[in-house]
Amino acid sequence: MAYELPLIWQASDWPRLRVDLEQVQEAHSRARRLQGLVEGRLALIGFEHLRTLEAEAWSQDALATAAIEGERYDLASVRSSIERRLGFRETDTHEVPRNVEGLLDIMDDAVRHANKPLTHERLQAWQAALFPTGYSGMRKILVGAYRNYEEPMQIVSGGQGHEKVHYEAPPSNRLPVEMEAFVSWFNGTAGKDPLVTAAIAHLWFEIVHPFEDGNGRVGRVVIDLVLAREMGFNSRLIRMSQRLLDKRKEYYAELEAAQHASVDVSRWVRWFLEQVQVACEDAVTLIDATLSKARFWAEHEDLDITPRQRKVLNVLLDAGPNGFEGGMSTRKYVSIASTSSATASRELQDLVARGCLRQLGAGRSIRYYLSIDGWGPVADAQGESVPV
Repeated sequence: MAYELPLIWQASDWPRLRVDLEQVQEAHSRARRLQGLVEGRLALIGFEHLRTLEAEAWSQDALATAAIEGERYDLASVRSSIERRLGFRETDTHEVPRNVEGLLDIMDDAVRHANKPLTHERLQAWQAALFPTGYSGMRKILVGAYRNYEEPMQIVSGGQGHEKVHYEAPPSNRLPVEMEAFVSWFNGTAGKDPLVTAAIAHLWFEIVHPFEDGNGRVGRVVIDLVLAREMGFNSRLIRMSQRLLDKRKEYYAELEAAQHASVDVSRWVRWFLEQVQVACEDAVTLIDATLSKARFWAEHEDLDITPRQRKVLNVLLDAGPNGFEGGMSTRKYVSIASTSSATASRELQDLVARGCLRQLGAGRSIRYYLSIDGWGPVADAQGESVPV
């Protein structure tokens, strides 16, 4: 199957990728403002809370970058390995598969050693770490080296007999020159705008598609590396892989459009910057929820309550301002705290009396919400609950 549409790497001026700054200026300004807001919020968080946020964000992003490729990792195993790496525990509490460890290894290397040069050997080591057995599923693949077979590298979808070729990468015999150009350019971008650099770097890598498998995951780790050169470990809070998973269909469509367009990649860069903005907004929401939780327990540090009550309060706090749909009810309390209906009702009323919760509604419609300004609904003049 031949790819019939024009390919960007066949252009006479490839790989001199260009960006029209006027086309991306608005998206860039918003993304940079939100990025600064993330760092400002993080400055307000204590070390322990920051590490907890880092662990959770890293876990979710690892799951997301794998899920984009259709792979499902066990959350408990991913968290266990990350918590060990961050010093929360000395050993893993769950058995961690080698391919999961490999993905976490390369994500960690990108952030921990963000200021080291990007070399062919480093990229090849990243890809090899993803396939510790030398197999992708049931298929043996070349690991730790750029592809070297004569058949075209094509991105194909559809079942047998109904295949659709979305893209065809440069042939293997061009890879030494293609990857040398990419690595040289990348190592010359230190100090340049990280968001535009990340957008171009990811697209360029996906255009070349140097490996037999693992190009998507390695390409997204390149994004992590660029963001970490400016933000360090804080960059983990900007979960770009999670955002790209959320917009997976659009992500693939934008990549495909850029791969057979001209070397003016302004459209792709603008789209990428819009995703950075949303990822930063999500990070701010998460950080604000963590700050609210810390303030809540600081205000109630002398609270003499049962472990059940503390568990339910943490569930509400972890859900965030609008995350616990419908509020807390006696029935939900029974399920979460594994207790009787009578105990649940009594303990909920106790939390209201102590100022931890506020009660809305009446009778069977009573719901409980955290007593935090801006969290959950409020009561209108008739006593009905309305969204905030």
